[in-house]
Amino acid sequence: MTHQMTDASQLSYRRYKDGDAKVTNWQDEIFQAGWSHKCPTYVHRTPPCQASCPSGHDIRGWLDIVRGVDKPPQGMSWQEYAFRKMTTANPFPAVMGRVCPAPCEDGCNRNEVEDHIGINSVEHYIGDWALANKLAFPKPAKESGKTVAVIGGGPAGLSAAYQLRKQGHAVTIFDEHAELGGMMRYGIPGYRTPRTVLDGEIARILDMGVTAKMKCRIGRDLSLAELEKAHDAIFWAIGTHSGRPLPVPGADAPNCITGVDFLRAFNQGRLKHVAQRIIVVGGGDTSIDVASVARRLGHITQVHDKDRVENVVLGQTAHDVAATARREGAQVVLTSLFPVEKMMAAEREVNDATREGVAIKGGIMPLEVLKGPDGRARGLKMCRCTMDGMNPIPEAGTEFEIEGDLIVSAIGQKGDLDGLEALDNGKGFINADKHFRVPGKPKHFVGGDIVRPHLLTTAIGHGSIAAEGIATFLAGGEFGKRPKVDVHHFNMIDTLREMGRAPERFAGEGIRGTDESKVAVHNYEDRSASEVVPADHLFLGHFTFTPRHKRDEIHIGADRVIGNFEERLVALAEERVVAEAKRCMSCGLCFECDNCLVFCPQTAVSRVKKSDRALGRYVETDYAKCIGCHICRDVCPSGYIQMGLGE
Repeated sequence: MTHQMTDASQLSYRRYKDGDAKVTNWQDEIFQAGWSHKCPTYVHRTPPCQASCPSGHDIRGWLDIVRGVDKPPQGMSWQEYAFRKMTTANPFPAVMGRVCPAPCEDGCNRNEVEDHIGINSVEHYIGDWALANKLAFPKPAKESGKTVAVIGGGPAGLSAAYQLRKQGHAVTIFDEHAELGGMMRYGIPGYRTPRTVLDGEIARILDMGVTAKMKCRIGRDLSLAELEKAHDAIFWAIGTHSGRPLPVPGADAPNCITGVDFLRAFNQGRLKHVAQRIIVVGGGDTSIDVASVARRLGHITQVHDKDRVENVVLGQTAHDVAATARREGAQVVLTSLFPVEKMMAAEREVNDATREGVAIKGGIMPLEVLKGPDGRARGLKMCRCTMDGMNPIPEAGTEFEIEGDLIVSAIGQKGDLDGLEALDNGKGFINADKHFRVPGKPKHFVGGDIVRPHLLTTAIGHGSIAAEGIATFLAGGEFGKRPKVDVHHFNMIDTLREMGRAPERFAGEGIRGTDESKVAVHNYEDRSASEVVPADHLFLGHFTFTPRHKRDEIHIGADRVIGNFEERLVALAEERVVAEAKRCMSCGLCFECDNCLVFCPQTAVSRVKKSDRALGRYVETDYAKCIGCHICRDVCPSGYIQMGLGE
């Protein structure tokens, strides 16, 4: 190959000339009195609320819509626009706005000012508005010709079915229960997830063209081989519907049951009453639900053997006498290995249970189920303990007894893999890689609690990521690395494309002197897939103390709890929702506050002209005027501006 020599003077740019021997150390010379060689660039990073959300919600994105920074398309209300953005990641805003323990709020940078944004309360309002206004998900524009079986209709399965159906794949959900919802229906009581709300959000997914086959258990009603033959890919989302018994002697007593079985019997409408004295062992949200349900059901004096709680839980239905007999308050004690203030359950739920008459005792561990002459449990032998990580250390000489007629173990769950032993990892779960593929089984994917029991929002996130993996598999693509910050990111190019302002196609011109070209978003960098913006990147002094707009809660006293199954949370009104969204600091993305424009001493910062403006493209810098004084970065409330090395 021949190379044509070019005169150095014809080069458009050259840092060093021939013969130069001196190397300039830019780090030593970066600041020169009132100017520097660093000029602003605009860097998008993930906000900590989103990075803390297991379902990967673009929380900042829909809060920007509610607060009016991101305007809806003409003819669309801001509520619908926010709903569309919100459900990109999570198709259950009305449910999750009520029951999610909101790790996003724990991560919120606003905690450094006074209090986090009430993210759940905004989600609650939008979800209810969408149901009231009968918003539907659009059906796919075209069919892919591929078929996917989703095994399990809980949050992970429904999330995957939703994401896969959006891509045009034919999806069939197989579920052994009578109704869809998984733990949202059979694990959480209706006063926390109203069934009309749950049914409405599930119906939206089915109306996209998703098929559901109920009361069908794979491995019993349909073999694994038949399933594989009929579908191009399979997603396992069977949940963990088997509770763990207490790992102590005597736990085989007939009136020792699991929290999973207790709540399933209640949510199926079979459990009408409980025993007089109940001991719930746990400390997480499930144990709180068991205790709270027990207080609401109450105790009746005359109980036939067939109507005992353990018999009802195992499959029978209590007789009608339970609905008409005079109920008395059940004495409910909830025990936890951790101290009460360090229990896994949400603080609000702990406070509600205490208010409703549940006695909560922390820092104690069970040693033995004490049995009476009839072989039934009459109580628990306990002792005080300290925790070494997740392992309890008993304190010698602190043993004591708690009397009880029913003992409920809510200490964990595992999968029911009867007939599916080929998938069992030996611990009652199914293994998964980063793409939620089942190792060694190419067309099998898995997600939700059967991988790792956690939150509903975690299962929803698993379903979303697995759907991406399934789409890659069906297209015959290569599986790359998942991003370090694995969420549903805001994408500047997609935003510009939706507005008809996408960069022009790169035609192969030179890479120098392109600042006037339209082939790129200039002076912008997207680091959201690898970086989360911390509070010390923000100018927190911009934000004044503004109390959070909290939802009202209906508190029920111990004397009024029996038979009270009304919802406790009251949604915020529209004006309070908007006011709460305005507290968002838009961490990692411009929210058009004008600080950089106002405080720039060189008038180097100006607004982007309206015809080119978009979310995140509100201001630009004239580098011929910029002296690199850093003031724009220092006054940027959202941490969007970073000073970069320039010349």
